[in-house]
Amino acid sequence: MSSTTTTHDSYDTWRRIRAIIGASSGNLVEWFDFYIYSFASLYFAHAFFPQGDGTVQLLKTAAVFAIGFLMRPIGGIIFGRLADRRGRRAAMMLSVVMMCGGSLMIACLPTYGQVGVWAPTLLVIARMLQGLSVGGEYGTSATYMSEVAVKGHRGFYSSFQYVTLIGGLLLASLAVVIMQHILTDSDMRSWGWRILFLCGAVAALLSLFLRRSLHETVSKDRSTEQSEKAGTLSLLFSKHQRAFWTVLGFTAGGSLMFYTFTTYMQKYLINTVGMNDKTVSVVVTVALVVFMLMQPVQGALSDRIGLRRMMLIFSALGTLLTIPILFALQYVGHVWAVFLLLALSLIIVGFYTSISGLIKAAMFPMEIRALGVGVSYAIGNALFGGTAEWVALTMKTHGVEPLFFVYVTLMVFIAFVTCLKMAPMSEKRW
Repeated sequence: MSSTTTTHDSYDTWRRIRAIIGASSGNLVEWFDFYIYSFASLYFAHAFFPQGDGTVQLLKTAAVFAIGFLMRPIGGIIFGRLADRRGRRAAMMLSVVMMCGGSLMIACLPTYGQVGVWAPTLLVIARMLQGLSVGGEYGTSATYMSEVAVKGHRGFYSSFQYVTLIGGLLLASLAVVIMQHILTDSDMRSWGWRILFLCGAVAALLSLFLRRSLHETVSKDRSTEQSEKAGTLSLLFSKHQRAFWTVLGFTAGGSLMFYTFTTYMQKYLINTVGMNDKTVSVVVTVALVVFMLMQPVQGALSDRIGLRRMMLIFSALGTLLTIPILFALQYVGHVWAVFLLLALSLIIVGFYTSISGLIKAAMFPMEIRALGVGVSYAIGNALFGGTAEWVALTMKTHGVEPLFFVYVTLMVFIAFVTCLKMAPMSEKRW
């Protein structure tokens, strides 16, 4: 091989790595901003919903959290269409700007005591903005990262989408832990939680500059017919219905289990298991570190055994072990045992998250990929992932919490059946 060819290959590889880093950095900030709401809700729930006991207040903030998810399908349509017709970079830049606006708005919101019912109303509007942003972020970034990845290593490269998604979760949890040790509980409930949202807004602006340097993956020489049909719902549902329903089936079980063992787990360990809130924050944070570090490992594994086998492993283990693990967490009685059970759960989820974006992107051609992934994922995520906390807390208030465990298991089993019936996949789409 000539030195010129070697230099070109090295440059191409480095360009791909920079593209992954650029897309991932924005992805990290997006998810930090979105999830800081869940982790900080223990401290600001009373400011917007003053009536009721602790569980009722959390239930109301969980409902607002779910509203953010319900906006995701709309975000998936708007940003998916933009990404398929105008390019991935433009869509990713716009999504992070919108996330910045939502976070800044929450940081400055007045309380219920100051403006009455307008406080929760404005909170809902801010979460709707963030929901639109994240609804467009997942499909666009998943598509972009799968397109810039090197053939034969797509699983490894694409796993960094969830490395940064989990990194956003981790930073949100870590930020709360740091604030808990710096401020008193009274200060956290009074004004400390606002700092978390303000930091997220500033970080979103920084990520905007990183995304400006990304190179575009959408070809500019597409035919007129391709350009006109690109990113349209008519094309999606006329020719790619099977792929749409397959992604929806994966997302229903995968997202529900993901949110059960990440954002909801904090409330579960405090309200049901009875652990101290600071101890829970530390346990969840360390478990998230393990989860994040496992993503590239499991992504690389998918390059060897295939995407379908990864999904079968996830859905089979999730179906068999979800109920035993959730019950066991209530009775183990030791912090290390809780951590090991939570880490095991997240490793199981990792067989899905590490290849989530890639397996979905592989089902659609380029001209409909961002819209196809974004809309099907957003709908499944909104209906099942985003409502996980609300469903769990509602069942707890009615004294039937174990039914939530059954519900999660059933949805993961549906993902298993969906995987068994999925069509063969091909590298030719890239």
